[in-house]
Amino acid sequence: MSGSHPHNFPKLHNAAWPGVVGKGEGSEPSISLDTMLDLTAAAEVDGVKFDGIDLFLFAPHVEIDATDDDLKVLADKVRSRGLTIGSVVAPVWPPTGGGPALDAGEGRTKFLQQVTKGVRIAKRLRELGVRPHGVVRIDSASGPSDWLQDPEGNQARIAETFKQAGKIARDHGEKLAAEGEICWGGMHSWRKMVDLLERVGEPETVGFQADMAHTLLYTMGYNAPEDRLLPEGYDWKDRSKLDEALRTVTNALRPWTIDFHVAQNDATVHGTGSHDKTGRHCLATDPAGKLDIVHHAGFWLRDEHGDVTRKARHICWDGCMFPNAVMMKPQTWNDILAAMVAVRDAHGWAE
Repeated sequence: MSGSHPHNFPKLHNAAWPGVVGKGEGSEPSISLDTMLDLTAAAEVDGVKFDGIDLFLFAPHVEIDATDDDLKVLADKVRSRGLTIGSVVAPVWPPTGGGPALDAGEGRTKFLQQVTKGVRIAKRLRELGVRPHGVVRIDSASGPSDWLQDPEGNQARIAETFKQAGKIARDHGEKLAAEGEICWGGMHSWRKMVDLLERVGEPETVGFQADMAHTLLYTMGYNAPEDRLLPEGYDWKDRSKLDEALRTVTNALRPWTIDFHVAQNDATVHGTGSHDKTGRHCLATDPAGKLDIVHHAGFWLRDEHGDVTRKARHICWDGCMFPNAVMMKPQTWNDILAAMVAVRDAHGWAE
C-alpha cells in the first residue's frame, strides 16, 4: 500500500498458463514456468508488484501427477520470487487424461479422476504455506455441438458430474469454479451457465469463474443466439447498451462468482493450437479492446448496490494466446500490472 494506492486487497495475480495454452502442436513453443514466474516477478508499477501466480496443472508447467517432493520444489521456486500461488486449473479434458462431463460413464470417471488429482495438489500447496487462497478451476470438457445433441440430458449429466466433483473438492477443503466460456457445452451462454449452477445447487463448493474477456461474448450470443443481449450490428460507441447487457450477465452470475479474471477483449473469437474458438484476449492497452477494464471490472467486484463484495481474495489477469514475442517483453507485464493496480484502486480494500 502507498498514498496513491491505498488498497492491499484483492491480491494481484498473473496467470502462468498463457505460456502453455495455444502453444505446441504446430504453434509456437511453450514458455517455461520458470520464465513466466520471472516475467511476473520482474513487473513493477509505482512500487507495486504482482502478489502471486495462478497455475495450469499440466506439463510442462506442473505435472498433474506431481509427487510431494515435486510440489515442495514448486513451492520453493514460487516463494523465492516473492510470489504466492492462487487458483489452479485441473486438466479435465480428454486430450489431457480427463473426459467429457456430459458422459455418465467412462468420461465422468476420467473427469473426476483429474479433479481428484487437481484438488490434491491444491490442498498440498495450501499445506506448504504457499497458497493462501484460490480455487480449482473446471469446465464441462465438452463442446457446444456435443451438448446440443441432447440439451436436457447432457445438462443434467454435467450437473451430476459437477455435483460429484464438488464432493471431492469439499472433502479436500477446496472449492471448484466453473469457467464461463462459449467453447464449453452447457456453459456456453449466461443463461445456461446459471441453469447449470442452479442444478448443481452447491454455491459454497461449486461456483463460477468470471473472465471479463469471455463473459463479454455472452452478451453477443456466440453459440447461443437465443441468449444474445446486444443487438445484431451493435454500435460499440453506444456504451449504454453494453453496460446494460453486462449488468444483466453480472447480476445473474455475480452471486455464484468465486474467482475473477481481469481481461480485455475485442469482441471476436479466436482459436490457437488445440484450443477451441473462444474469446480473444487482448493486451490491456489494445485500442481494439471493447471493455473499459476498470469500469467493467466493477460490475463483478461490486454488488447491485455498488458496494465492494470482498468475495475475491485475489484477482488474476488472463491473457491467453498472445504471441511469444509479446509475452517476452517486460513492458507487456508492466502494462498488465498497471491495469490490475487501477482495478484494485477502484474496487479494492485495505486489511
